[in-house]
Order: sequence, then C-alpha cells, then structure tokens
Amino acid sequence: MSATMTDKKISETELYPIRTVATLTGVNAITLRAWERRYGLIKPKRTAKGHRLYSREEIDLINHVVALIDSGVPISQVPIALQAEKAAGETEVGDIAEPWREYRERMLTAVLQFDEAELEDTYNEVLSLYPVHVATRRLLVPLLTELGERWQNTEGGIAEEHFFAVYMRNKLGARFHHRGRNNRGPRLLLACMPGEQHEIGLLLFALSAHDRGYQLIVMGADMPLPDLTVAARRIHSDAIVLSSSVNPGPSVLEEDLPRLVADTGLPVFVGGPVSVRHSDAIRQAGAVPLGDDVLQGMKRIGQLLEDANDA
Repeated sequence: MSATMTDKKISETELYPIRTVATLTGVNAITLRAWERRYGLIKPKRTAKGHRLYSREEIDLINHVVALIDSGVPISQVPIALQAEKAAGETEVGDIAEPWREYRERMLTAVLQFDEAELEDTYNEVLSLYPVHVATRRLLVPLLTELGERWQNTEGGIAEEHFFAVYMRNKLGARFHHRGRNNRGPRLLLACMPGEQHEIGLLLFALSAHDRGYQLIVMGADMPLPDLTVAARRIHSDAIVLSSSVNPGPSVLEEDLPRLVADTGLPVFVGGPVSVRHSDAIRQAGAVPLGDDVLQGMKRIGQLLEDANDA
C-alpha cells in the first residue's frame, strides 16, 4: 500500500492535523498528546493558533511505537527501546540504517543500469537474511519512493520506473499465485482505485493479508468502483480494500466511493498514499482511510471487522 511511483510522492515536509494522524494510526488525540507531554516521543509543529501538525516521519514513528506496545513493551519503556534500536541500527527514524542503505543503493544502481540479474541477486540475498515484511518496509518502500521522485525529475526516470515495476509485479505476482488456498478468514475484495496503474502496493498488501489468514479476491489496477458492487455481491465479500498512490478524480471520492459504500453495505477501506492526502474526503464518503503502512493497515482492518462481528 505504501508504494508510490506514478504521482507526486508525499512530501517529507507535508504536515497533517491531529485528527488525520489519529485516523491513520488508530491512536486517539488524547493519547497522542500524552505521548508528547509525558514521554517526549513526538514533537509536532504548531500553527499560529497552537494546533498540532505532524510530519510523515512522525506518523511512521507513531506506528512503530504502536508496534512496540503491541509486542509487550510498556509505554514508559518505549523511549528506551527506541534508543536501543537506534544504537543497534535497527530503526529507520530519520534515515535508512546500515545495511539497508547499502541494499537500497545496490538495487537502485541495478535499476539505473537495467540490470535484472544484479537486481535479482540483491533481492534474493535480502530475502535470505530477513523476513519479507522487514524487507518490504526497510528496502522496497524507500526504493519505490525514490524511484517515484526520479520519475518526475530525472531523464529516463519513466523507463526506470517501468523496468522496476515489471520486475516487482512478476516477483510478487508469482508469490501470490503460489500461495496456499486453505485460508478461512474473512473474504476481502482488493482493487486499485481508478487511475492507479501500478499493482505493487496492492500485491504487497495482499501477501500480508494472506499471511494473516484472509481469503482474497484481487481485481488489480485501475478498477471502476461501480463494478466492484457486482463483484462484492457475487463473491459474498466481507469487506472491500482499495489502494492508490495517485489522486483520483473528484467524482471518484465525491460520488463513486460513497455510492460503493451505500450500495454494498460493506466496510470499505482505502490504503496507500491517497488515503493520507484525502483522509477527510474518504471518511466523508463513509470509508475508512488506512494510511500507507501495510502492517498498521492490517491491524485496523482486523479490529474493525472484529468489532462489526461483535456488534
């Protein structure tokens, strides 16, 4: 969900209000303020009227804090855990720590030279040493972001982007095709929003969802939302998950998305960079913005579907 290669990348200097951050991270505003005051975990900027504004780096840090708490670390010990991770080179706050910087540079060089053999060797080396979800977060997502920036500003960037997109689609598609078929969890209908031509973010999410036991129906790129209503009914879907890095047309958020929510009566989740940029419009449509962190997005879906079943 976090892949973005066809549109302006989310700027590191772009700032978000506390209500948006609370929606994307699942941490309410009262808790965010407490983490700031008591533990100094986050340091948002302030408007002239004193309203808090958060950067993308701070949103990533909040998601990481949530993961630490979920793993059993008390909030009072989180600052110590973060310092220990930083000292050990295991966190990416501010920059990509070694050896991830080296791996990213190797893969980027391979892309710039259109060297598929070197790309394959480097990627396989990483997967032999680290779990897929770690490689995704620390290598693929930063690399995709960098290529997205080159696509806009560098001669040959479009060719580089297409080369890497085809490579990753083949790799991820093969893994998805050969996945086990015995999952019995909720059935999710997955699709890219209209205008999104790249499926990498969606496939990364699909693989993560499969590992958590979900049954998946994947529709792929540039999917008209009205057609999803028919598909959701035929497959008896429990929820719909949309992904996009590009900004959809106004009619998609103002007309098609609300109609999809109303016509299906299902939870509709929207992930990827578009869910950060347009979180307010997505909520107004009756859908749930997930942000562009795959693991946190999975957690939000699981919680909301569990709550819906208990209601």
